[in-house]
Amino acid sequence: MTERTVLGIESSCDDTAAAVVRGSAGAAAVMSSVVQNQTALHADFGGVVPEIAARAHAERLDDCVARALEEAQLTLAEIDAIAVTAGPGLIGGVVSGVMCAKGIAMARGLPLYGVNHLAGHALTPRLTDAVPFPYLMLLVSGGHCQFLIVSGPQEFRRIGGTIDDAPGEAFDKVARLLSLPQPGGPAIESRARDGDAERFALPRPLLDRAGCDMSFSGLKTAVLRQRDKLMQANALKAVDQADLSAGFQAAVVDVLVEKARRAMAEYAPLTEIRSICIAGGVAANKAIRSGLETVAAEFGATLVAPPLALCTDNAAMIAYAALEQMPHRAPDGLTLAARPRWPLDATAPAMLGSGKKGAKA
Repeated sequence: MTERTVLGIESSCDDTAAAVVRGSAGAAAVMSSVVQNQTALHADFGGVVPEIAARAHAERLDDCVARALEEAQLTLAEIDAIAVTAGPGLIGGVVSGVMCAKGIAMARGLPLYGVNHLAGHALTPRLTDAVPFPYLMLLVSGGHCQFLIVSGPQEFRRIGGTIDDAPGEAFDKVARLLSLPQPGGPAIESRARDGDAERFALPRPLLDRAGCDMSFSGLKTAVLRQRDKLMQANALKAVDQADLSAGFQAAVVDVLVEKARRAMAEYAPLTEIRSICIAGGVAANKAIRSGLETVAAEFGATLVAPPLALCTDNAAMIAYAALEQMPHRAPDGLTLAARPRWPLDATAPAMLGSGKKGAKA
């Protein structure tokens, strides 16, 4: 296959990113990857403020692109194509990235590829581990949670997803309930290490329902009620924070593990070389990874968890997704539009609820 050098741009939520990837489908290298987070900008608001995020993207994109080229020791004259997240996401941020990419593509006469942000996550195991198709993907982040069977660069079949809050969003909300810092995932994981996961009887939603769909909103509400009961008697103590964190995390792990087991049962008959992959910010959680390792072992599969820097939002995955898809489609050109919603599996019924990145895709 012909090697290409692709500049990728990502701005779908609160990370501004640019990267350079060189190679071809299944055989590419990350030449550079620059990510500027906005944690400090949103810290006082308890979550991502779309207007602030969009403005920060507009201010930072040029610098990210320049740094990515510098780290790759390349100039725009050596870039073969531009790839940009065109959705789903916070529309202001997506528009910022798309307009930046259009400007570069038009100025340099380069082909422009709009990439689905979720496809970037879903194809990352091909970049990091050259995982063969088909494989099972658990995409679990602040705005999304779904099981996908990935059979090709543009072939994604959703076999389950969350009908309300994504796990990352639930972690953030529970952290706020417990007066823990943001982002909530790392804060709860840290406090859970000192906690008793069995102290509180928290629910495992939808385990009594067949299939791979999930729900985390009710679990979050159960934590709220337990916290309120504790606070009626006294202020929330450190031990209470730890125990609620441990119980909440254990419930999330139990749900994901059981649903992963059901997803593996549906996926396993398709291939003898079996891989279950995980991506998204919540993939950093060690308890979740450990649970999925158990499921993989049960089915004789390999668990593939890319490095954290490529699990969370980044532009290298966007550039690589474009490399995978180039042989199968034409460039988008300057008519490319930003999309707040963009399901990977257009044939699957729409998921209910909404998260950080808008309606479930």
